[in-house]
Amino acid sequence: MEGFDVELSIDEIEFFKDNGYLIKRSVLDPKLMARARDRLWDGAPPSMKRDDQASWVGPIRPEEESEDPSNRRKGFRWQFREPGGEPFMLRLLATDPNVFGFAEQLIGKHQLQKPVRIRGIYCTLPYGKKDPGSGAGGCHVDAHPFHLGVVGYIDDVGPGGGGFTVWPGSHRTFFGDFRTRYTFNPNKNYQGDREKILKQSSVECHGKAGDVVFWHHRIGHTAPPNRTGRIRQAVLYDFRKVGLAEYQDRRPTKNMWYDWSEELRRV
Repeated sequence: MEGFDVELSIDEIEFFKDNGYLIKRSVLDPKLMARARDRLWDGAPPSMKRDDQASWVGPIRPEEESEDPSNRRKGFRWQFREPGGEPFMLRLLATDPNVFGFAEQLIGKHQLQKPVRIRGIYCTLPYGKKDPGSGAGGCHVDAHPFHLGVVGYIDDVGPGGGGFTVWPGSHRTFFGDFRTRYTFNPNKNYQGDREKILKQSSVECHGKAGDVVFWHHRIGHTAPPNRTGRIRQAVLYDFRKVGLAEYQDRRPTKNMWYDWSEELRRV
């Protein structure tokens, strides 16, 4: 993409390799973020009003729940996928020059599949005084094949605000817990390792509008309860290397960075 004007440092690449994630601050275009925040309200349930913060508190009313994949609303989750293929949404995240440039540094120059759509706008509603229950915030690994995930905040996400949460270093364990390199075929070690990792310290990636989080496809992560009064608003995309379908079901390599950029492997 044209306009790439900053690069990841060696220290940042090393941090990503060691921890499986990396936060970059003030990356996204403010005008496009504002447009995305406006667009979100096209998919809001009738009872939720933009100018009434009290109406944002979840859960979604039963009569306003939706299983429509383009605008899924249930419990405290609101996944507005409908605008994911709109050109401005692609420019906001997947084809943003710096976001795309960072991804190329990690995966390889001219090696990324052309972005067609992003996942959409994913929201976690405020929990208010509700008990999140024992099932909230569980550690998991995504099931679909990709290399590098990116989460971009289009509004401020404070501490306790449902920010993308990771278990640092868990990607190194989970990479060996699957029979295939990129698809979801866990072996006998996965569940036990998952339970051990869940007991370890996690990191909540809170931040300001415009901040982005890059993450390895095998890192353990979750979207925790939102204890603030704001809606947690994030856009998501999954970077894939050209030719992924040809080797996604092959056995994991001894070197977990085999498919990544030479620049990353050298660090």
